[in-house]
Amino acid sequence: MTAAGLPCMLLRGGTSKGAYFLASDLPADPGERDDLLLRVMGSPDPRQIDGLGGGHPLTSKVAVVAPSEESGVDVDYLFLQVVVDQAVVSDRQNCGNILAGVGPFAIERGLVSVAGETTSVRIRLRNTGSICTATVATPGGSVDYDGDLAIDGVPGTAGAIPLDFEEVAGSSTGGLFPTGNLVDTLAGTRATCVDGGMPTVILRADDLGVTGDESPEELESDATLTARVERIRLAAGRAMGLGDVADATMPKMVLASAPVQGGAIATRSFIPHRVHTSIGVLGAISAAAGLIPEGTVAHDLVSPPGSGDPFALEHPTGRFAVEVVVDQAEDGWTLTRAAALRTARKIFEGAVFPRPRT
Repeated sequence: MTAAGLPCMLLRGGTSKGAYFLASDLPADPGERDDLLLRVMGSPDPRQIDGLGGGHPLTSKVAVVAPSEESGVDVDYLFLQVVVDQAVVSDRQNCGNILAGVGPFAIERGLVSVAGETTSVRIRLRNTGSICTATVATPGGSVDYDGDLAIDGVPGTAGAIPLDFEEVAGSSTGGLFPTGNLVDTLAGTRATCVDGGMPTVILRADDLGVTGDESPEELESDATLTARVERIRLAAGRAMGLGDVADATMPKMVLASAPVQGGAIATRSFIPHRVHTSIGVLGAISAAAGLIPEGTVAHDLVSPPGSGDPFALEHPTGRFAVEVVVDQAEDGWTLTRAAALRTARKIFEGAVFPRPRT
């Protein structure tokens, strides 16, 4: 840490916002790094008033980016979730929304050379080892954040950043359906456990006594519901091979109900203790993968998209369409296509001054 502060770029990635750093600008020791990031983001404090965080899990995120040593990969991306009201920094999950800003950040920081009107950035997600290719508009030799793609949950429009994922199925648990079943009974409730890049548990909203069209605030304020969802989550963690997830930010919990806005399914996502105002990228891919096969817990609620059309998941602020193809092989189910369109916007770059140690 110098008197000039810590080099930082703040970007909106998808429906999240985070602080992006070069790995070389942070301490190499994970403990020292996490202590620094807690002070940068202002945790632990419900408002994060003394740091960059916005008092919500969706705005308390960090991307650490470095040149990759892996052949055929441009950069490594480590996602860190900085817990708002606890002194906890977790690296146990990926984040597909913050991933949308990694390509632009890597180009802006000179880690990837501009290739033409568009530049493809091949990214290794260090949290799980998965690979994603992000395509960034670079007319005139620099990143262009402007465009006409609107994504629900974000005001206005921005440039499209296609994200094409490889090897995400089972990246945290070892299998697309890690329990070996399409339906399990967890804490007395039927559920489908799926890992299409994000360990996720799909529940039927009606099995929990809700309609599935409640607002995030209504769901969060229902103490009986949130306690039940947490009991199911803890049981799912063990069933999915994740162990004790009491202090983890996964698996995510998705309540599914019949669509009402012309999508394939309606969702409400616990992430895991707050309710997402939309739905995460890898959470959406995982949910779609866990809804498509016949026999999963909420498959009968799905309104199938037309041939070649994306799978649109309704959420509290609109819809999110993903391209997901699930095939059944002799040794189980496979995820053969996982892609999404996101946008990103640079908010500021400069230096951030961490809160002093107390």
